[in-house]
Amino acid sequence: MERTTRQKTAIQAAIESAQRPLSAQEILEQASLQVAQLGIATVYRNLKSLVQEEKVHVVTLPGENPRYESNAAANHHHHHFQCTTCQRVFDVHDCPGDLKRMAPQGFVVERHELTLYGRCADCNASAAAAAPAAAATAPHACSSQHDVA
Repeated sequence: MERTTRQKTAIQAAIESAQRPLSAQEILEQASLQVAQLGIATVYRNLKSLVQEEKVHVVTLPGENPRYESNAAANHHHHHFQCTTCQRVFDVHDCPGDLKRMAPQGFVVERHELTLYGRCADCNASAAAAAPAAAATAPHACSSQHDVA
């Protein structure tokens, strides 16, 4: 039986309170608020233990480092959204439904995964706030055609 330490408790609390999949680095940042001097090796060691104990689930996105979410979140079918600006990953609770009709005839779909990519609300708001400032300082694309000699 694994013993519970302050570090492990802080790591699990960081994952559960995030309500979205976190990278090991994000977990380190959050858990360090509770336990000073926490190192990345300790985070990985405890993540391995939490996964083995089935308290934490690994979220794997193509080409990305693993992220971790609570088993409470993982125990219901859901998908993920990854922000292309900040790289954070969020849960998507809607599902397009029965994808069996998309499989070639005679194939059997056993499961599916769906990842949406775009800008999260925070990054989208930042981009929208920066857009008017950039437009005000940028030259008009047609200005040379309308100049009077």
